[in-house]
This record gives sequence, C-alpha cells and structure tokens, in this order.
Amino acid sequence: MEDLPQSSPLNAYRVPQGNADLFADAPHEVVDSWQRVASGISTLCDGSLAELHDRVQREITDLGMTFRLSGEKEERPWPLNPMPLLISGAEWADLSRGLIQRADLLERVIADIYGDQTLINDGHLPAAIVTGSPQFERKMRHILPPSGHYLQVCAIDLARGPGGKWRVLADRLSQMAGIGYALENRLATARTTGSLLSEISVQRLAAFFANLRRGIAANCSRDDPRIALLSPGKFSQSYAEQAHLARYLGFPLVEGRDLTVSHKRLYVRTIAGLKRIDAVWRWINTEMLDPLAFDTHSQIGVPDIFEATSAGELAMANWPGSGVLQARAFSAFMPRLAKVMLGEGLLLPNMATWWCGQEAEREVVARRLEELVVSSAFGGPVVGLAGGKTRAGASLNAAEREVLFAAMARRPLDYVGQEIVHLSTTPALIGDNFEPRPFTLRAFLARGADGGWMVMPGGFARLSASGDLRTSLVGAGDFSSDVCIIGNANEEQVVRVGPDQVPAIRRARGILPSHAADNLYWFSRYAERAENTLRIIRALLASTIEDDGGGNRRQSSQQRLVDLLQRNGAVSKRDAALPTLQLCLRAFQDAEPSGSIATLAAILRDIGGMLRDRFSTDLLRIINLPVPTIRGHSPQSVLIVTNIMLDRFSTISGLSAENMARSQAWRFFELGRRIERAAAICRTFRQLGGRGSDSADLGVLLDLFDSQISYRSRYLVGPMREPVADLLLLDPDNPRGLAFQIEQIGRELADLPQNAETGLPDAPWRQFNAVKAHLFSLEVSNIDDQMLQNIETRLLALSDIISQRYFLQYERVASSTQDSLLA
Repeated sequence: MEDLPQSSPLNAYRVPQGNADLFADAPHEVVDSWQRVASGISTLCDGSLAELHDRVQREITDLGMTFRLSGEKEERPWPLNPMPLLISGAEWADLSRGLIQRADLLERVIADIYGDQTLINDGHLPAAIVTGSPQFERKMRHILPPSGHYLQVCAIDLARGPGGKWRVLADRLSQMAGIGYALENRLATARTTGSLLSEISVQRLAAFFANLRRGIAANCSRDDPRIALLSPGKFSQSYAEQAHLARYLGFPLVEGRDLTVSHKRLYVRTIAGLKRIDAVWRWINTEMLDPLAFDTHSQIGVPDIFEATSAGELAMANWPGSGVLQARAFSAFMPRLAKVMLGEGLLLPNMATWWCGQEAEREVVARRLEELVVSSAFGGPVVGLAGGKTRAGASLNAAEREVLFAAMARRPLDYVGQEIVHLSTTPALIGDNFEPRPFTLRAFLARGADGGWMVMPGGFARLSASGDLRTSLVGAGDFSSDVCIIGNANEEQVVRVGPDQVPAIRRARGILPSHAADNLYWFSRYAERAENTLRIIRALLASTIEDDGGGNRRQSSQQRLVDLLQRNGAVSKRDAALPTLQLCLRAFQDAEPSGSIATLAAILRDIGGMLRDRFSTDLLRIINLPVPTIRGHSPQSVLIVTNIMLDRFSTISGLSAENMARSQAWRFFELGRRIERAAAICRTFRQLGGRGSDSADLGVLLDLFDSQISYRSRYLVGPMREPVADLLLLDPDNPRGLAFQIEQIGRELADLPQNAETGLPDAPWRQFNAVKAHLFSLEVSNIDDQMLQNIETRLLALSDIISQRYFLQYERVASSTQDSLLA
C-alpha cells in the first residue's frame, strides 16, 4: 500500500502485524477510493469524525431502521457504521462466479433430495444426514415447484481469511435476513455521505431488486400476479426489515391470519373479500408454515397452504423444505458433491468441516479438539455444548470434554467439527478514529425472469466486536456496514425494460388486508383520543394558571374536566381528588391508566410499527418520538410538554392528510378519527354543555374543540348554550363539530365495499343512517343529555359493526359463499 497523504484520516490506521485487512490489502485504485470516502466524510463533519455517528443515527431514525435482539421485546436503533466496506469490481466478479456456482449446486442437491435421492443411493450422501435434519420435510418429496426451481433467493455467509481468500461459512435458504438491511444501509449511507458513493462509481442495488421481483412473478400462472411477503408478525426480530422490503417491492405484507386456502388456491382476506395470491415470499420456516401438514402447534402458519403448493397453484420463494441444506453437516460433503454434480471443484471453498456421523471424521474431531469448533450438526441444542450450539474445543474443561465425548458416542450424527476461521478486518469508525474490526459478509442471489442467477452488487456486512462467528444477524456491540462494489458493473446483470414490457397504466391502489384496515382504524382512534385528553389537560392547567393570576374559573367547570379525564381512562377514580397539577401529571405520565398519554403514546408506537409498510418514514419518525420529560413541578412546565405533544398530533394529522392516497386505507384511517371525535363531542357536551351550564363551562367547551374564533365571528355575546350547541352539534361546516364528523363518516362509508350479493345496504351503512337521522332530526332547543347519550351509544355500536364487517372477526365460510368473493 502506498503512503497516504498527510490529510487522509486513514493515515493513522494501523493493522496488527500478520492480520489481513480489506483496506491494507486493497489494490491501488481501491485504496484511492477508501481515501476519498474517508476524506470526504471527514470534510462533511469538519474533521470531527465522531459527529458522523450522530448524522448516521438521524438517518437511521428517519428511515425507521430498527431490530430486536433475541429475547427482547423492545426494538433497538439499527447499528450502522458510517464507513462502508469497499471491494473492487474485479474481486467481486470472481466472488460472484463462485456464488452462482454454489447456488446452482445447492439447487441440484435439493432437487435430488426431494426427488430420486440418487446421491444417497450412490453413496455420495449418508441417509442420516438428510433424515436426521429437522428441516427435511418428507411430505415435500416428489412435489415439484411450478418453475422447476426450489431456490428463488438465497444468502451465503462469507469470511475473508488471513490470506485474503474468501470462504463460505454458511448457506441460508429458508429466510433472507439481512437483504432488506443491505438496502437500508445503502440508503442511510448515501444520505449521510452525499455524492461520495457516486463519485467512486459504486454499483447500484436497484437492478437486483427489480430482477428479484420479476423472477418471482415469472413463476406465476397469471400475467399480472399478486405477490405477497409472508411475515411471522411484529415480534419477529427483523419485522422492520420485512416491512421495508414489502414497501420497496410493492408486495402486500401479510401474516398467516390474513390468509386462507380455498379450492387449492391461496387468498388474502381483504376488506373487499378474498383476493387471490399467486406467489409468496415466505419469512416463516417450513415447519411453521401449515399446522395441518407440518407442526400442529404453529399459530403463525396458514392451514392447507401445503395443499395449494402441492397442487401447483402457488409459487413460493423458497420452496418448502429447502432449508434442509442449511445444516452445518452438509458443509462436510459440498466439495465432493460439487465434483459429482458439477464435474468441477468449488470456486469458493467451505470452512473445513468433519461430520461426526462418520467414524474416521469423529476421531479427527476428538484428536484435534483444541484446534476446532464443535457445533450442532443440524442447528438444534445438543448435549455437551452448554451455553450455546457452538463451542470452541479449547474452551472446554476436562469435565465438559468428558460430557461431550460421551454425548458424541451416543449420537455422533448430531455433531460437527469445523476449523477456526480467523477473519480479515476492515476499517470501522469507532468514536473519532478508524480501527480494524473483524467482519463477515452475507451475499445475496436471486433468480430473474429467465431463471438465471443475479448476485446483489453488495451485501450485508457484520462488524464483530469480538471476532466470533455467531449466526445471529447482529449482536450486542456489533455494527453493520454498507458493502460497496467499486466500478466494473456487469452490464448483463442490469435489468432493462423494453417497450413491450411497459406496464399498463393503472390507478388501483392494491389490496388492503383486513388486519391492516383494523390497525389503521384503531391508530387514528387512539391518536384522536390522545389529542382530546391533551386538550382537557391543557384546559385544566390553564385554569390553574388563571387562579394563580387571580382568575375566577368556576370550580364546577374544573371538576367536570376532571370527570372527563376519568371517563377517558386517563386517571383512576381514586386519583380524582388529587390537586389539579398532580392529577395532570398522573394523566400524562402514569403507565397504568389505559387512557393516559404515556399509555396511548406506547399503543400508537406499537400499532405504527405494524403499519411500517403503509406509513411514510416522516410519519413513522414522529410517531416514534419519545414523550418529552416534564422538567419542573409547575403548571407551566406541564403545559409546555402538553403543547409539544399537541403539535406532534397536529403534525401526524397533517402528514397523513397530505401524504396518504385517498384509498381504502385512508378511509379506515379517516373513519377511526371521525368516530372517535364524534363520540368525544357527545361525551364532552354532556359534561360541560348541559342545561345547568354557564358561560365559563361553555367557554371551556369551545376551547376544547377549537371553536372560539368561529363562535366570536358569529355572535357578539359571550358563550350561550343554544348558539354553542348549534355550532358544536348541528353545524355541518364546523370541522370540529358533530354534524361535520357524521357527514365525513357517511362519505367514507359510501366508498367502502358493499355486499354485492343481496344489493341491500350493509350493516354499517344501516347503523350510520340511524345515527344521522337521529342527529339531524334534533332541534337545538330540545337537545338534552339523553339524546347525546343515544348518539354516542349508536356511534360506538357503529364502530363494532364496522369491525365485524371488515376486520378479522370471522371464521372460515363455506366454499359456496367464498366462490362469489374470489378474485
């Protein structure tokens, strides 16, 4: 490596003697790219490299990049290092040839295992290595995929050794964790570094994902197929990644509860009935896929989806059972299988592996235990490896060795020994300095429309804090990093669209699964509820401040506001007698009341997390902001935070109104808001606008529903009951009034799918008409509490009917009924 200029931040970078390093070993032209990126990011932050971490963190927050460690409930911000990995185009081309060769080999081996099993019959594979794997699914034998390909997407973990040679650590064929994070890493890195990546000619990722999408679509029987991403749900460690991928690719994000099988075809339950799914990119292990065919305990799968796949009516990436080759035991046989099936050696060798199911290999492992890592052959927990599924032989004490050898003697097929791979390092920005960190790289391949493999020009890199080879995507203390391939893009891999492939213009906005409609509806209801509670808190605090300044707000008005907080579930009955300031603090901060601001904010974050594929990143960023800490113990300090939160909810309303297409998703979002607001108006008017109310009560009422200006522009007198009632209850032009909410509910309901079989109005529409007729038959002078109670009760009944009609409240219906809904 040539001497670096004095101005280069990499000038002080040091690699321990004898270690391989991606930067130190790079060819001259790639060294130049490393220097340009390092100098460029230093310039961006005025030489303070530590500041770059804050910039990256802001981009991560804006993009909504999160993950969850195994066993944790709360998500963490994604750990991205600002410095990307840089690899030359020539080196990557060599790697790509090895990756494609390995993917072809994996495809052939899987086809043989689930086909004629000639490899077993001819003695090239022990039968126990197949039948002993928990991911071998006997039911999938002789069931061919519609495309003829078992693998549509695959991931291969790589390590760069001390000599700069790449080796395969593992094959990942069941779930492609990391593929979405690779895309998000690129987006965050590009935003942070400006034009630096384009200046060094980094190959783009977009063509790979376009190729992946077209490849899955080509396996479907219909010309315009519907492809879904099947997720295990929000508690998956990589749920944020799955949602981002679904949004980027335009796939509906579905869970097992959204899907049903009828006549050997897969359908998604939507608010418009059942819609056919032609292909699924699954992120669920095979054993969890169908409780009727595989694991009966699965609660995240789809009953009878096995029937749909076996009938050839559903394409699936990857084919069920393909994860059998992920077992470490197969690594011991891949070199031999390459020569048998491909007639050539592996271009990318494995880490050396000995399967203990063979006597000679077991003796090698026992003899060389100090030099090897002992692992579970098939990924499950095994006796003798306490503390994990992998242990370095040198770390075992005498008693542990005795236990291990005894276990290996009883069930030798459950163990493998593997060489210890010493990882190359790469420059990582740690604080204000570049330091060498050991890394592994997960590369991704996908088939295109022609069935050929394309390698993503990049991948997912894990920078380890300790240099171990854990199989988790990232662990505590680890970083991820963008992987950039410099120049020499393979033009044959670029997906080009000819004039005959330009899609027909359409304005349909896709499907809306019932559970997504449910989440949209309740998100807006909870948001409106939180805003209403905040306004009550503000009114109470304002009265306290007025009292401190000599005001004379009636005590009865204040007590009625306290009663409203209790009715809204923001405080408990036992708290109602607390001083006003203490009461407001409880309503704001306590996690126990179901309607407190802290609780509602947590609920909104939770629901928002399930709507990542539908909400904009700006909206998600606002939703995920923490509730500000109240500093000080005064009405003013609580009022400051209350106004901050009100501004946030105004921002959520504005972003949703400006950015959401007026689709069915918007209609359920809007319905939730309008029904919640209408019910709150009825409840609040009964509390503050009854026949015994005075101008103080009515003034608070106008404040709560932001209608003071409208009232004053119409009337020269102070608040009086009948004019206030007309403005808040019967005026259809007041956006904060009851009549306006009812009109909006009607508009949204009118555009929802109706029951086409009978031609009769649906139950939600009938209930709405009853509410509307009741309200608009009222005269302002006759409105009393009972009338408003009746309207509120009918509104809540309407909410229940909407849920029963459009959300996941129903069981499987008879096939004859389903037929009319299938599309």
